[in-house]
Amino acid sequence: MLGFSFSKIAVLIGIVVAIWYGFKLVGRLDQARKQQKRGGNPTARASGGAPEVEDTVQCPVCKAYVVAKSAGPCDRPDCPY
Repeated sequence: MLGFSFSKIAVLIGIVVAIWYGFKLVGRLDQARKQQKRGGNPTARASGGAPEVEDTVQCPVCKAYVVAKSAGPCDRPDCPY
């Protein structure tokens, strides 16, 4: 009745693999469309894309690293920023 032959199993595996890769492709295209809508890089990975890299400087008083562009004063009275 339900004879399983090598060719039937191979075709079934091929169909499952094609569906699997089809879903992966649709997911990547959807992610690229969403990224492009936000104005980002559509080739970035699906993990959220790469964040913008900013330079940091070390505070000479508390030794903490702060963003160089937007360094603001902390709670310490001798803060140089």
